[in-house]
Amino acid sequence: MMDLKKDMQEVLDQFAIRAKNNGGSDGIAQQLTKGAQIASNSPVDGQLIAEVATAAPTDYEAIVLRAEEAFLAWRKWPAPKRGEVIRQYGQALRDNKEMLGKLVSYEMGKSLQEGAGEVQEMIDICDFAVGLSRQLHGLTMHSERPDHRMYEQWHPLGIVGIITAFNFPVAVWSWNAMIALVAGNVTIWKPSEKTPLAAQACMHILSGVFKANQVPAGVCNLVQGTTEIGKLIAADPRIVLVSATGSTRMGMAVGQAVAGRLGKCLLELGGNNAIIVTENADLKLALTGAVFGAVGTAGQRCTTTRRLIIHESVYDQFVAELIKAYGQLQIGNPLDPQVHVGPLIDEAAVVQYEAALVAVQKEGGSILTPAGKLEGEGFESGCYVRPCIAAVQNDYMIVQQETFAPILYVMKYTTLEEAIQMQNGVPQGLSSAIMTGNLKEAEKFLSASGSDCGIANVNIGTSGAEIGGAFGGEKHTGGGRESGSDAWKAYMRRQTSTINYGDDLPLAQGIDFHLG
Repeated sequence: MMDLKKDMQEVLDQFAIRAKNNGGSDGIAQQLTKGAQIASNSPVDGQLIAEVATAAPTDYEAIVLRAEEAFLAWRKWPAPKRGEVIRQYGQALRDNKEMLGKLVSYEMGKSLQEGAGEVQEMIDICDFAVGLSRQLHGLTMHSERPDHRMYEQWHPLGIVGIITAFNFPVAVWSWNAMIALVAGNVTIWKPSEKTPLAAQACMHILSGVFKANQVPAGVCNLVQGTTEIGKLIAADPRIVLVSATGSTRMGMAVGQAVAGRLGKCLLELGGNNAIIVTENADLKLALTGAVFGAVGTAGQRCTTTRRLIIHESVYDQFVAELIKAYGQLQIGNPLDPQVHVGPLIDEAAVVQYEAALVAVQKEGGSILTPAGKLEGEGFESGCYVRPCIAAVQNDYMIVQQETFAPILYVMKYTTLEEAIQMQNGVPQGLSSAIMTGNLKEAEKFLSASGSDCGIANVNIGTSGAEIGGAFGGEKHTGGGRESGSDAWKAYMRRQTSTINYGDDLPLAQGIDFHLG
């Protein structure tokens, strides 16, 4: 197993992470918080990496006031100038990609490749935001009144609150923050208390860029803490938009709090994603997509493949290939390039995994591969489990829920209409896919009567979205959209303006209003 002192100290030094760290920053390294410490223990080997101070309510208040003040200045910076700051941050991330990726992998437990890939997502969204800084376009419209011009423009909202989850400890923040910043907003970030150090590292890198560009203090803020900080953000009317990523239960609480004050909310919540494997599928291609989708990040992605809906004619063959592939998976230290599957985030996640397996069998399903918690040499953290496959029915209560663990449910279908109904027959609506070489099947899956998810793929898996498209889903997934396409509009307010350049004041709809 990894020796923290030998292998990680260089990483910690790179980002000025000490044994005990302050938990608040205004983006240019001013420390504000003095609250209780939260520990970050690596699920890889169970070692304590470092501790971070949480924000007290007085700390939170100070940060919000500073953010309000910073917004008054930042919104006046030309968007391309804001974009230049983000461009420099993207370059700084390139320079720190290996180190930051390693920290993400060690603190969260995902593979080294996935850790580096997450930092690459940050770089990609920076590139996208730079281009966007010159493309925050509105529209012009023809007025029904003579000598009038109508147009719409987009203005920044103010303070954007960002609440992120442990499974993507840095990328999801960047999806929100880079777009929000380019749009002229300021941000307050509450990361998961399970991965606080990755957030500290992101802000450490950002502080250097902000200093070099004389960015106003308070433009980008970090507030470490538990769910109590999230509740403060959700209830605070000064935070115009709250973007929250996490469980459906968490999102419902945030959504209710924000709606209660008529604020804006962007929710990216749970997924229960399925791949339909038709009789016309390339089974080799489908196997690769299904296995990576199911076991990548140890099943802890919101886009993880949780259900395989397989045509009855190829079910036995495909499941046999799946079982064979699972037998080849290497489980262990995720910083070892030969390892496919790392640990779950903590022992509580292991308990949920074990409870799901019990529920499967209680409802009548069967476990098709070895399953359970791993113990012994290399698994001392208590967070390692075997990825497994279970034969189930789609209407099982446990199948209807999202279990954040590497459990893949397999089931049969007869007609494509039945398969689509099964795919849609869960409360969540994030990601979906169909494996087929038949054009009609693919188009039907993508039609209005096909997948009801925010993401629908053909001949690729459910996981691994690119930043160019809007990311998010429907139903209990929350309805929010982040990242690419026109998702930037969620971070701005639309203003319609009409200019009268004539000598008269004609009224709309032909109304004639006489005075005197």
